[in-house]
Amino acid sequence: MPGENLSRDEARERAALLSVDGYEVALDLRSAIGAGSADDGDGPRTFRSVTTIRFRCAEPGATSFADLVAPRVSAVSLNGRDLDPGAVFDGARIVLEDLAAENELVVDARCAYSRTGEGMHRFVDPEDGEVYLYTQYEPADARRVFANFEQPDLKAPYRFEVVAPDDWTVWGNGVGEKADGVWRFAETKAISTYITAVVAGPYHHVTDHYTRALPDGSTLEIPLGAMCRKGLAKHFDADDVFLVTKQGLDFFHDHFDYPYPFGKYDQAFVPEYNLGAMENPGLVTFREEYIFRGRVTRAAYERRANVILHEMAHMWFGDLVTMRWWDDLWLKESFADFMGTFSMVGATRFTNGWVTFANNRKAWAYRADQLPSTHPVTADIRDLEDAKLNFDGITYAKGAAVLKQLVAYAGQNAFLEGARRYFKRHAYGNTGLGDLLAVLEETSGRDMTAWSRAWLQTAGVNTLTPQVLLDAHGRITELAVLQEAPEAYPTLRPHRVALGLYAREDASGDLVRYARAEVDVDGPRTLVGSLVGERAPELVLVNDDDLTYCKIRFDENSLVTLRERLGSLTDPLARALCWSAMWNLTRDAVAPARDFVDLVLRFAGRETDIGVLQMLHAWALSAVTHYAAPEWREEGARLLAEGALRELRIAEPGSEHQLSWARFLAATAGSENDLGLLTGLLDGTARIDGLEVDQELRWTFLEPLAAHGVAGEGVIAAELARDDTASGKRHQVRCLAARPLTEVKARAWADLVESDRLSNALVEATVAGFNQPSQRELLAPYAERYFAAIEGLWAERSIQIGMDLVRGLFPALQGDRATLDAADAWLTAHEGAPPALRRLVSESRDDLARALRGQECDRIAAG
Repeated sequence: MPGENLSRDEARERAALLSVDGYEVALDLRSAIGAGSADDGDGPRTFRSVTTIRFRCAEPGATSFADLVAPRVSAVSLNGRDLDPGAVFDGARIVLEDLAAENELVVDARCAYSRTGEGMHRFVDPEDGEVYLYTQYEPADARRVFANFEQPDLKAPYRFEVVAPDDWTVWGNGVGEKADGVWRFAETKAISTYITAVVAGPYHHVTDHYTRALPDGSTLEIPLGAMCRKGLAKHFDADDVFLVTKQGLDFFHDHFDYPYPFGKYDQAFVPEYNLGAMENPGLVTFREEYIFRGRVTRAAYERRANVILHEMAHMWFGDLVTMRWWDDLWLKESFADFMGTFSMVGATRFTNGWVTFANNRKAWAYRADQLPSTHPVTADIRDLEDAKLNFDGITYAKGAAVLKQLVAYAGQNAFLEGARRYFKRHAYGNTGLGDLLAVLEETSGRDMTAWSRAWLQTAGVNTLTPQVLLDAHGRITELAVLQEAPEAYPTLRPHRVALGLYAREDASGDLVRYARAEVDVDGPRTLVGSLVGERAPELVLVNDDDLTYCKIRFDENSLVTLRERLGSLTDPLARALCWSAMWNLTRDAVAPARDFVDLVLRFAGRETDIGVLQMLHAWALSAVTHYAAPEWREEGARLLAEGALRELRIAEPGSEHQLSWARFLAATAGSENDLGLLTGLLDGTARIDGLEVDQELRWTFLEPLAAHGVAGEGVIAAELARDDTASGKRHQVRCLAARPLTEVKARAWADLVESDRLSNALVEATVAGFNQPSQRELLAPYAERYFAAIEGLWAERSIQIGMDLVRGLFPALQGDRATLDAADAWLTAHEGAPPALRRLVSESRDDLARALRGQECDRIAAG
């Protein structure tokens, strides 16, 4: 990635110097099909990109630069003066000297199609040979498609023209029309480069319409569209996508008092997508895995709805009003993450969305906030590499949790009124932290400076623990909340929390809440006077209702209750919070991994929320794989597999719980009997009443058979013949790499490290297959090779592929002190390595150190 970085200081200097009046971008994408463009030679397949930028300069005579990452530039002209491309273009920047007050830059370039999901991604469908294109830019890959000023605070309107193969349809941010073989798109509003977008190809396209009466008596009309590859059309439930879309538009118009500002609303589900989705105004892009080829649980539909609404919230938070620089990325991502769940609970059928948020999204935040790379929600982003890595659990999930806490602190009405004023005051502009705090102070009447300093400008997660004293009659005489902070990040924050007291109420044995109090926790110890005199609880739940962002601990009596009766909690959110807290105890090496596995085996079968159940499955696997003492791993895996089979057999036939337990059995299977059952379910000689083994579930069952040497290359090839699709190809690649053979691992390593022939999706599949917990000895030789290879990988690959490989190939499965020492040695010897690369290695190293502490805790517990 040499020469492609951009620093914050450079961006500030350029923003002070330049302002952009508009872009005209002409793309010729006919080279996407056929043998390739005639002038490519042995280089990458390219397309022609001609860009005209009109901009002003505050200091005539000054020098600046435009951004472009392209194999070749044919011509550059500045204010009618032809420049020598070889002299002004270095592969990433075009030097612009002697600028006038008003300028016109024209750049004619050959830009490269991408196979990494960055820039103009080109995908060939193996099912029918059709070619599909889409763009993905965030944070700074628009420069791979057209020349520009690639930073969020140089917003401008855009006009796009696209020439494409005759039988294709092309979409852009604005409404498009085709005339004389050219697609011309309506000029956009002033937006940032990273949210411009083009989608092109023979996509299956469905339309709908949204209409709403506005307070001024006018009518808002929004054309809706949804598209996917033709091969996925039979699986595409566009009606449900449109239903959630309309519910979201209703909700945001009800609460934001600012009409959707970008005309149409298309949603494209595209192949080999690196992200969940991207908020391009008028043309949102999603990973096509949100089109379900087989049966999925309600949790999958909830995730998709949440992503649809998250991206829709960005139309206001991020697109209409945009952060000046990536330091304030949270101004769009934290808000969108919060609003995604807020709107989903308020407007759709997924009314338990806050349970998923507490159990799933916040787990992501807790992990990120305890890494050595933790940072405040408002981060210090020095350059684009920093920005790329800060799309993390802090910027998204912690920020959203902090906003949820802010709503409890300031009040929902004040919070939403602040948002309304923020949109109207800064529409089509750029903002920073102070702009948001100003409107929130106006609407809430509270001093937001201290709140911001504690919650947005400091890192780390606090831990809250209840302290209960009882009298001789079993009544509470004192109840306090103790607050702690890690030594490295000692800030004790103000928390608005609820405390719930739980006990068995009747012969059913159910644990129910019989008392609740809200309190402002501030400082190391806070008394809760309103609960004094209540009868003795069996469970005290700090942060009941999940109002704040913290780790929960329990008093000893509550821990005993949970170990004996966690499944008896009737409230799904309280239960999810307790599961999350018990998992944090495991990750923090406070409780042994085998105890968490035991909890899952005894109580997960009673879990009613399917999303929570799936998280429990993932955590239990992680407990055995990473946190259990090595000598107990095999036993732990056996117990999980036995538990999975037991629950599978007693689950209601055809239920989503049955499906989840079937997948968990595949993830834990290792014995001859388990593998034999999976084989029988595939070939039809075994059957479980109500379990439909569709194509996706077939691949799920095949991977462990491949990993344990039961299914060889021929069996995998036969399965691909059944499912010769893009999805089938990804599954095949993963299964091939999973086989327990030395030559298989060597081939996978070579494909990943010694070659760049794999697309981003196949890199992901190969990494997933390569890493098998049952193959630690087979993978051991690659630990040393990893540390020898990563600096070269980072230098030679795109940042996305570099991230995927550095994270994905870290030898975490070795789970030993020698690997930890090797990571430390690399970090010591490479102090001058790119900070983003060091961050990735440091994070993986920290995960390993945490796992080793967990293993020691588990070993001590075993005696």
